[in-house]
Parts: sequence; structure tokens; C-alpha cells
Amino acid sequence: MVRDEAGPLRRGWTTGACATGAAKAAYTALLTGVFPDLVEITLPKGEQPRFPLAVEELGEDFARVGIVKDAGDDPDVTHGALVIVTLRRCEAGGGVIFRAGEGVGTVTKPGLPIGVGEPAINPAPRRMMIAEIESLARANGDLGDVEIEVSVPGGEALAQKTWNPRLGILGGISILGTTGVVIPYSCSAWIHSIHRGIDVARATGLEHLAGCTGSTSERAVQAMYGLSDGAMLDMGDFAGGMLKYLKRNPVPRLTIGGGFGKLAKLARGHLDLHSGRSQVDFDWLGEQIEAVDAPPEVCQKVKEANTANEVLAIARAENLPLLDRVASMARETAVKVLDGVTIQVEVLIFDREGALAGRSRPA
Repeated sequence: MVRDEAGPLRRGWTTGACATGAAKAAYTALLTGVFPDLVEITLPKGEQPRFPLAVEELGEDFARVGIVKDAGDDPDVTHGALVIVTLRRCEAGGGVIFRAGEGVGTVTKPGLPIGVGEPAINPAPRRMMIAEIESLARANGDLGDVEIEVSVPGGEALAQKTWNPRLGILGGISILGTTGVVIPYSCSAWIHSIHRGIDVARATGLEHLAGCTGSTSERAVQAMYGLSDGAMLDMGDFAGGMLKYLKRNPVPRLTIGGGFGKLAKLARGHLDLHSGRSQVDFDWLGEQIEAVDAPPEVCQKVKEANTANEVLAIARAENLPLLDRVASMARETAVKVLDGVTIQVEVLIFDREGALAGRSRPA
């Protein structure tokens, strides 16, 4: 079915919610010998989604259930992935034990909410699964001592499209979700990854981090300073999400790198640099090039420009330090967000070929 573009975006469910549904259905089958047609779970905020089962397998000492993740209208890399739980009984008193199956990663670096060596199943999904297991155990007079193995076929390939390799989560994706609900285009997973990247960098003692708007500027900054992969925060459009988290979790030094258009937005005070949520202000850029002594006809050309790259070319042709000025103003925006926290911040602007085109003034 094609979504009505004028209608509301459809919500979806996290991998954590899918794993919880699969765990509940598998435990139900292990207790009763019968799989539910639809499995209903209760999420932390009270929602009660119902999931159809895509995989059902019952053995002598295990039950296996698979649920296909539906991320709604969110552009989620795990949309359509099959989340499988294999549930087995374990020793009395063992409680609920989690295992990483095929396509689910294992944590190898400190700084994440899950310890090193643990399967990458985040705390909220663990709590959700434990709550459903304990509820079923009470209702059926069972102890609830089970092993939950979560797997996602193809998850190792999917993980290459996420931050997991850089965060030290190896072998597959993470089972995520704080509320169990995917809000379309909220980009919460991206911002979550930025935050976890900062956590891991701090935990591993890195003192100089870089947040860049894209791969060209990221490669340029990394080469310029010889930074490790772990120091590179995939900021993208989410300058505000990165800076606000760094205010609470500071590091000594931060480099912000990006293209002229994105960082002109930051200089103008925008913290979300996505084209759908902020625009390059060409009248403002005309004022800024006037401030660096451009003649009136050049200022007018800038105001009438169609793209930021056209403005960059005008500034270069006239040999005017517009990009240094914009980089310095972008730095001022960042420092205002970090108010009260001592972080050495610089902003670097790169052209499309990755050459340095503008640099903020030192503090």
C-alpha cells in the first residue's frame, strides 16, 4: 500500500520490541505447547502492539520464534529484518540469561550501557523481555529461568551500515529501543549513535573528537589530525544533538568539519542542518561578504546565488575571507551551546574535493 503523502507518518516498532514479542511467544509455546496466533506485549509507556509470528519451531527443550521488524515510515536499516529468539530453559535460580546469536553483535569496548563481552542487547529491551517472562512465569507457576538467544539473519551485513563497528560492537547489529516505538524520521537512532560514540571515546581516553557533516569532511579532518576511527563522531545534520551531549559529557577538544552550506546554517544559529529543517540564508551571506569588504555588486551576486557552492566560488574568485568568517561564526554558535563547559572548539570548512576552504579564528 502506498502511503498518502498528506497523511500522518506511520510509526513502527524497534528491534527490542520485536525481540520481546518473540521471547514472549517462545516462552508461551515452551510452557503450553502452543504458539499464539498474535503475540501482544506491553511497552514502557503502556502501548500494547500485537505481532504476527513469521517463524514457529518447538523442540524438546527449546522454542524458536521470529518476528519481522516493521519500522513504519522511518528509514531504518533494520526495517524488514527477521528478529529471531531461541528460548531454552536454564538452571534453577539462573534467572533470564541473554545470548547473542547470528547477526547480533558483541560489545568489545567500554563506555556503552552494556559491559564488554556482553551481547549487544540494550538495557531497555532486556527489561522488557524480563518483565514478560516474569509475568508468564507467575501466571503458569513456572520459575522463569530461561536463556534468550537473539539472532538477526543478515545482521552482520546490516551492521556495516550502522555505527556498531566504530563503537566496537562486532558481529552484528544491536537490539535497541528505549520505548519500543520507532517515531518516523525522528532520527533518534542516529543521535543515539552519536551519544554512544562520545561515551566510548571518553571511556577509551580519547581527548580530541571530530564531528563532521559528511564523508568528505570526515576523511579530511581525520587525515589532517591523524585521528582514530573512534574519535570520529558521525554528526551528519545533528550538530545540536552532538553539542548538547558534549555539554553534559565534555572532552578537551572538538573539531567540527563540513561543507560550506551546512556550516553556514550552523553559523546562522541552526542546530539541525537537514535541508528539510533549515535553509541557507543567501541574504545573510550577502551581509557577511559585505562585512569582509566585498563591493556592492559582489554582495548582490551572493544574495542572488542559487547554491552555497556558488557563493564559495564567488568568495574564492574575489579572494575574500568569507569562509573564515562563516567558520568563526559557526564556532560561536557551538560555543553558545556548550556554555559553561571548557572545550577547545574549532570549525573547518571544506570544499567538495576535500580541500580546506575556511577555518575559524582561535578562541
